[in-house]
Amino acid sequence: MFSTETVKVWCEAAHSEEESVGNGFGEKLRAERLERGLTQAELGRDLYSPSYISLLETGRREPTPEVIEELARRLELAPKALEAWSQPVSVSDAEYVLAGLYARQAWDLRDYPLAASHAATAAQIALEAKNTSAWWNMTYMQAECLMKQGQLKECQQIIQHLLDHPMATESAGLGVRARQMLAAVCHGQGQLTTAVEHATDAVRQAAQLPKGSTLVIGAHRALIGALAESGKLDEAWKYCQDMMEHMDEHAMTQLAGEVAWVVGNVAFMRHDYAEGIKHHERAAKLLSPANDIDLWARFNKASAAVRLSSGIVEPETLSAIERAELALSIVGGNKTDQLEVAFIRARWLYLTGDILSAVAKLRTIHAERKVLARHTAGEVSLLLGKALKAAGENSEALVHLDEAQHEFTEAGAADRVQQVMDATLEIRLAERRAQARPEQAGPAKAS
Repeated sequence: MFSTETVKVWCEAAHSEEESVGNGFGEKLRAERLERGLTQAELGRDLYSPSYISLLETGRREPTPEVIEELARRLELAPKALEAWSQPVSVSDAEYVLAGLYARQAWDLRDYPLAASHAATAAQIALEAKNTSAWWNMTYMQAECLMKQGQLKECQQIIQHLLDHPMATESAGLGVRARQMLAAVCHGQGQLTTAVEHATDAVRQAAQLPKGSTLVIGAHRALIGALAESGKLDEAWKYCQDMMEHMDEHAMTQLAGEVAWVVGNVAFMRHDYAEGIKHHERAAKLLSPANDIDLWARFNKASAAVRLSSGIVEPETLSAIERAELALSIVGGNKTDQLEVAFIRARWLYLTGDILSAVAKLRTIHAERKVLARHTAGEVSLLLGKALKAAGENSEALVHLDEAQHEFTEAGAADRVQQVMDATLEIRLAERRAQARPEQAGPAKAS
C-alpha cells in the first residue's frame, strides 16, 4: 500500500529534477496504455516502435506535439487531457494520486466496493481542483465498480451524469464509452429497447474514431448483444459482419477472442451451429484464464448458455458449464452471476432428462429472481414452467408461464413472448383433450 508521504516524495522528486514534458507525459502515457490493456507494440502499431514508446514512458525521450496528438487520438482521450499531460506532477496532487492508486489496487484485487469508494474520493479531489479530465475518468471507474457489484441503477445515474457533461460531446471516445456502458446497464436491467437505442447511438458516434479502435468494437458488441436478446437476430448478424471488418492483424489477442465470442453467440442463436462452434472454439483458444479469469468465466458461462439454448447437449457444453462454475468459485462474483451459472446448470439437467433435479434447482433460483434482469427472470420462469409441465404439474406450470410472458413483454423480447404463448397453448390443448376423453367414453359404456 502507498502512504501519503510516499506519494509526496514522488511528487517532490519530480520537481527536484529538471522539468520536462517527458516526465509527466511518460507517466500518464503508461497509465492510460495499461488501463486499456495495450502492449507498447499495440499502441505504437505501424507508426512507433515498442522501444520508442518505452523511451517516452520512461521520460528518456520527449514527444513532439504531433506525437502527443497522435497517441492521445489512439487512446481516445479528450482534447483537454492533452493540456494536463504536459503539466508536471505537483505536491498538491498527492491526495488525488494516492486515491487513484488505492482505487486501482482494490480493482486488481476485485474488491469493487473499496475500489468504488477510492475512485469516488479521487473524483471529488479532481473536481475541487477543476481537473475535469481526471474527474471524468475516476467517476467512470466508480460506475464500473458499481456495475461489477450489480448495482445497476446507481451505475446508470452516474453514467447519465457523465453523458450529460460537455466532455462527452467534446470527445467522441468519452461519449462512446459512456453510451456503451449505459447500454450495458439497461441490458442488464432487461430494458432491451432502451439498450438498443443507447448502443445504436454509441455505434453512430464511434464512426468518428479510427478503424480498429477498441471503443468501436465495444460499441458494436453492446448493440449486437441487445439486438440478439431482443430477437432481432438478422440485424445482430449484420453488425457482427461490420464489427469483424474492424479487426486486423494488429488486434490484441484478447480483443480478437471477445469478438469471436460475440459472433459465435449470435450464430448459435440463429441456429447456425457450425458457425457458432467455429467462432467459440477460436475464442476458447484466444481467451486465457491466466490473463483475465473473470473474462474467461463470463465466456464459458455465455458459451454454455447459447449452446443449451440451441439444444446442444454434448460433452463440450458440460465442460463449459464446469469451467464457468470453477472460475466463479475463484473470482467470487455477485449474486446475479451465481444465479445465472446455477440457471445454466438447471437447463442442462432439464435437457438431459433429469426433470425432478431441474425443478428443484429452478425453484431455488426462481425464489431470488428479482435480482436478475427482466429477460433473464423470464427465462427462469419459462424453463420452470416447461419443467413442471414435464413433471405433470400443469396448473403450477401455467402460473410460471404467465410470469414469463409478463417479464418478456416488459423487456421487449417479442420472440420469447411468442414462445411462452406456444408453451401455454400446448398445456391448454392437452387439458382440453384430457377433459374430452371421459365425455366420449361415457356414452360408449352406456351403449
